[in-house]
Amino acid sequence: MARILLVEDDDSVRDFVARALERDGHEVRTAMDGAEGLDLIREGAEDSELLLTDIQMPIMDGIALALNVARERPDLPIMLMTGYAHQRERAHGLESLIRDVVQKPFTLAEICSRVRGALDGEAQRASA
Repeated sequence: MARILLVEDDDSVRDFVARALERDGHEVRTAMDGAEGLDLIREGAEDSELLLTDIQMPIMDGIALALNVARERPDLPIMLMTGYAHQRERAHGLESLIRDVVQKPFTLAEICSRVRGALDGEAQRASA
């Protein structure tokens, strides 16, 4: 299927999402924050086909990561995850860069379905 770069600071969420996507047939690389994710993009994950990142993270958050990646890899689809409604609001105005914003908590089936949609170019917006 696809090569996905997953950026999430919460170990349990990162492991859950990575396992779900791997079971769905994807190859997943992970990073613990936006700075590490950006380094991976710059150092060799340029073959990634989707960036899936949490919004709220230390060091570099998902919005800053998305903005940096969009400048360096404008062809790379970006999908955001958040557990905080006020963080979701920060993604407004970035519709041209972001394929989807998925609200936590989500199920294994939901995240896999939303990732498939993002990879297929379907711009979706999760309800707040």
